[in-house]
Amino acid sequence: MNLRAIHRMNSLFAKTGWLLLAVTAWSLASDALADSRPGQEPVEALRVYLEKAVTGLPGRVEVAVGVLDARLQLAPCARVEPYVPAGTRLWGRSQIGLRCMEGATWNVFLPVDIKVFGPALVATRQIGYGQITTTEDARLAEVDLTREAGSALTDPAMLDGKTATRAMLAGQVLRADYFRAQPAVGAGDSVRLTYNGNGFSVSASGRALGSANDGQLVRVQTDSGQVVQGTARPGRLVEMRL
Repeated sequence: MNLRAIHRMNSLFAKTGWLLLAVTAWSLASDALADSRPGQEPVEALRVYLEKAVTGLPGRVEVAVGVLDARLQLAPCARVEPYVPAGTRLWGRSQIGLRCMEGATWNVFLPVDIKVFGPALVATRQIGYGQITTTEDARLAEVDLTREAGSALTDPAMLDGKTATRAMLAGQVLRADYFRAQPAVGAGDSVRLTYNGNGFSVSASGRALGSANDGQLVRVQTDSGQVVQGTARPGRLVEMRL
């Protein structure tokens, strides 16, 4: 790949902007990659390489290819090999390496921006801190998953009865860490204790000494003053086994 070819490739990339992972996109760079040799082998190699590199990404993939530094003075090269630099993840803003394997010894890095679009929940309204959410507060939309630092939610049922841990705007992508479950039992709640044994069940009332989610242990003070421990269940129930 000579310097003139590299500048031509940069110009083509700058004009085309977002490139889909398809043969038509890579054909734009055919002259630059093929150098002076006929045939499509270099272009095909690059296409196959990039397709393999993004295999398994969860969604519709688009790639924007940046430009090489215009100040680079690269010697002519008959064969260029692309590669993923060590420690680099092809996700969001990243880079690929290009190294000359025949005719010169240069190695350069080309910026790329890989977007992965998939379904995720977005807020249908503004949600305030501490508000209890329902399934009506979200809808599914296609979003760029690479722009989200955490796991985006995909099931509206996961919002039902949750408490917002931060304020959110309408249209904002909803992540798991933006919500917490309502405790099955809250500190100071009046609870119903159930004692389950072999073939029998006894119930009593008491007061929770702490908060607990469904399935967690919680201490309860009974009406007689005794402190016991059981498993919190929805509806302010605490299960105990004798």
